[in-house]
Parts: sequence; structure tokens; C-alpha cells
Amino acid sequence: MNIRARELHEHSTSDDGDDNPKKRKSGKRSKPKKTLAQRADKYRLYQKSVQCPDAEVPFFTRAYKRAFGRSPVILREDFCGTAAVSCEWVASKRGRVAYGVDLDPEPLTWGSDYNAAGLDDEARSRLHLIEGDVRSAETPPADVIAAQNFSFYIFKERQLLLEYFKAAYGNIAEQGVMVLDMFGGGEVWQDDHQEERQYKKFNYIWDQHSVDPISHDATFYIHFYFPKDKSRIHRAFTYEWRLWTIREVRELLEEAGFARSVVYWEGSDGEGEGNGVYKPKKRAPADPAWVCYVVAIKDERAASAE
Repeated sequence: MNIRARELHEHSTSDDGDDNPKKRKSGKRSKPKKTLAQRADKYRLYQKSVQCPDAEVPFFTRAYKRAFGRSPVILREDFCGTAAVSCEWVASKRGRVAYGVDLDPEPLTWGSDYNAAGLDDEARSRLHLIEGDVRSAETPPADVIAAQNFSFYIFKERQLLLEYFKAAYGNIAEQGVMVLDMFGGGEVWQDDHQEERQYKKFNYIWDQHSVDPISHDATFYIHFYFPKDKSRIHRAFTYEWRLWTIREVRELLEEAGFARSVVYWEGSDGEGEGNGVYKPKKRAPADPAWVCYVVAIKDERAASAE
């Protein structure tokens, strides 16, 4: 969605004694030039700064192969937004099918107009976008169900998250996995904490606005800043989440029926930052900020990945 400036029409009434008829005929001042923020597309900025489908799709494939020894074909992307991952999935290998599900029609429409439009006709025929609740939307059994970008944190109550996991269990093929990403660490529990990341033409700002240590309810924002003209998209995205723990999520997955789950922990580079490489772990260091995948496996006959 383009964020458009409000157009102001101001009629000029000269009080300097100039009775030029051309000026009277014009009657309008020129419109102010739009800022970079006003001209920007927040979904395009989000995809450039947050999402990495070309890394997520290979991880889904690797996690599935590790469990079942073959390549997955059908992906269901819950909370798909602009369906960037679904589009990458169908483009990654001929014959792959993706179902993207989201309750909000705006990002779905954007994804159809821009992401899906970039696919060839054959790949586009294997992409299906569904406007609906992830707990009730029906799709063919998927090899992989993915809920990325911490989207399932929107379910703040235990019963609601369990309901979602049970629905996901029913939408997965017998040999299937559910892939969830999670984040945490001591830094997450700081109010009014911001992190800024620079890109070529804009800065991405992650705003950790408030966190309640009792309820684990938290509010986060994403802002975008344009250094060239110092304009800004304030609160381009808002997230009202519950900060779930890995143990809580794994216990709920088991309660929903999954045979087991595996935690893939991100490794570190030489400077202590995440290196983007995720490996199965039973124990992990208490990093100040961490990201991991939890992969839930439906079929108890699957080979252990731990």
C-alpha cells in the first residue's frame, strides 16, 4: 500500500496589491512535493528488511528431508501476508504447490499484484492465496506448514494457541512438519528499546515499545526512516504479541498431537552475532538475543533429527 500525502488545495488571495489576471485565474498554489516516506511502499520495505524467502525455503526443505528423507512438495504458509515465501516455494522447484493463508486482504492483494505477478504462468498456477483464519481455513494436506516472523505470537491465550496447533496438525500430511520461528533473550525484556539497521536508501527500526514480565504481553513497532530527506514512516507495522517460551510451545505442540519437536538453534559468528546457520540442539547458551526454529514432526515413525 502506498502511503499517500493528503492533498491540500489552498486558494491564494493576494494582499500585496498585485492585480495580475493570470494569478487570479490560477487561484492555487503548487502542491508540496511528497517526501520519500510518503512515496514509499511499506510492504516492499518490509520484504527488503525483514523477510528472506531464499533462506527460509531451503531450511524448510532441509528440516523435512532430515525427518523423512525426501523433498517436500506442498507448503502451507500461515499468516502469509504478501506470500513472499509461498511465491519463492513454487519458483524453487517445478511441481511444488503453495497455499498462503491470511486474514488480512490488503497484504494478500499486494502479494498477488506484485509477488505472484513476477512468476511465470505455470508457477503461478501452483500458487493459491486464501483469505481466512488460519484456524479454520481448509487446504489439502501439506508437507510443510510454516508460521514465520513470529506470527503465532498473536495468540496470547494458551487455549487459542493450542486450538491453532490442533488445526495445523489436522492440515498436515501424515509425514509432515510444522515450522515455527521464535525469538527471545534478556534484551527482549527491555521497554523502549530500539534497534536500527541501515539499507541503501532507508533505515529499518525495530521498536521494542513495552513488555510486561507478568503476562508476557508485548508491543512492538516497525518504523522506516529515510536519511536523504529525513522523512519517516512511523509505526508502519504494529505487533501486539505474547512472548512465548520454547518450552511452552513444545508442550502445546505435543498436546496438539505432534509426535515430537526439534529446536534448531542459530549459530554465532566471530563477533557473537547470529550467522544464519541453524542446527538441531538439545541445550543452548543464554544469549542476550536469540532466534530459533521449532520444527514439529507429526509422524512418530520419522527418524530422529536430534
